[in-house]
Amino acid sequence: MGESPERNGGLPGKAESYWIDTSPETGFPPLDGGGRMDVTVIGAGIAGITTAFLLKRAGLTVALIDAYRIARGATGYTTAKITSLHRLIYTELIDRFGEEKARQYAGANQAAIEKIASLVREYNIPCSFERKPAYTYAESEESRTIVAAEADAAKSLGLPVAYVDDIPLPVRTYGAVILENQAQFHPRNYLLLLAGHLPGEGSYIFEMTRAVGIKEQDDEVTVQTSRGLLSSDHVVLATHYPIYDRPGSYFARMRASRSYALGLRIDEPFPNGIFINAAGAVHSWRSQPASDGDMVIVTGAPHDTGKATDTKAHYRSLEGYARSVYPVRSVDYHWSTQDYITADRVPYIGRLAEGHDRVFVATGFGKWGMAAGTAAGMILTDLIRGRSNPWVEVFDPARFKEQPEYPDRVQKSLQSAGGAFEVDAARIDREVAAIPPREGKVVLIDGQQVAVYRDEHGRIHTLDPTCMHMACTVAWNNAEKSWDCPCHGSRYDAYGRVIESPTVKDLVQKEVVRR
Repeated sequence: MGESPERNGGLPGKAESYWIDTSPETGFPPLDGGGRMDVTVIGAGIAGITTAFLLKRAGLTVALIDAYRIARGATGYTTAKITSLHRLIYTELIDRFGEEKARQYAGANQAAIEKIASLVREYNIPCSFERKPAYTYAESEESRTIVAAEADAAKSLGLPVAYVDDIPLPVRTYGAVILENQAQFHPRNYLLLLAGHLPGEGSYIFEMTRAVGIKEQDDEVTVQTSRGLLSSDHVVLATHYPIYDRPGSYFARMRASRSYALGLRIDEPFPNGIFINAAGAVHSWRSQPASDGDMVIVTGAPHDTGKATDTKAHYRSLEGYARSVYPVRSVDYHWSTQDYITADRVPYIGRLAEGHDRVFVATGFGKWGMAAGTAAGMILTDLIRGRSNPWVEVFDPARFKEQPEYPDRVQKSLQSAGGAFEVDAARIDREVAAIPPREGKVVLIDGQQVAVYRDEHGRIHTLDPTCMHMACTVAWNNAEKSWDCPCHGSRYDAYGRVIESPTVKDLVQKEVVRR
């Protein structure tokens, strides 16, 4: 059962991802000094682990590194649907790219589902893998038309979809697209077993090893880490958001979005299927078999990262919606996640940028990372091995030709971050007096912004709120107790330590000197 709401700031259930809470911890060692492999993969979520696994299986030596523990980032907080039915996308893809590239997108995702299914069978992975029909449903007469159009578009690309009038979820609907033979699973149980096959024969997993820089040479790429240097023929950036983002101008081509999840118990059987509504506020449903009965997972209430301070309200809104659909016996878990959405909703998978032939990227999965991240592993393995792949073109990061400039002001702002400044003692006391324990706020004192956090003991911690990626100002997230950047999604804990890239540097301490 979950923890008391009082321990979670008034939120029900345990403040943890169900997947992390029900899977074993890992204990791979950090890098100690350096080494050389054929490929270095940075970031150990579904894209990174799948890529590393497939590369090793193809006979290459691989170093997989993660700043913390593997499969605990975005992949550890997913909804874990494995599907090619991505809300409403195929009508838009056909209009934007044409039928051939839209068919590549559908084919890559369908092939990824089958790749996961085949690996589960081959390695007998106990990850609750189940085939399920996927539904995208209309909740109004207005959205019925676009749902029917989506069914027609998907069908024209060869996907075995159908349009149906009703769905088994107890919500009022006005038609839906259904795609059979999709899937769901326990993502960490799946990935931890794959990862277990990686170390040995010249390949390694290094946890607690943060990549902080990349140097490209003619004949190799060197990754500078917090624990030493790794050299290789190729590097894969699978860090959710690429930490090396200036080539290709990724900072201008994606936005970060946070969404919320609840793990519920209900007093009736959950219907067979995975579900998402077609338009308006996002609501997504699935169930997960557990030893004491199904866990029902509902997700939604998204917002751009760093643009909502009262994030607890999003959990409450989601809970209110869930209770309007089902009689909820208990809320056992609550967690949030972050996704990156590209300018055209298609992930970037391939060479980082023109002229960077040894560095590859997989990013921008737009809330559909289980299939897309697996497809990324398949595509990148082929590219690194010099083989053709039928889906490369639609995902090619080089599809955007214009390259925005990295602003000159950014480096100057980063260099001037931190330091000390004098303030009137009474002034600082007034500004921070209203901040309760375990809460934070960006305050303006004598013309300077200060990120202030009061810990559970009442002590005040002061930081410069300048994000160390591109000098935007972070905002407080009251549910996750973090500082979040509204520009590119970098996140820091309450004390300024990096939680999530693109930043690789902590927030700088801001010393307040009383006068």
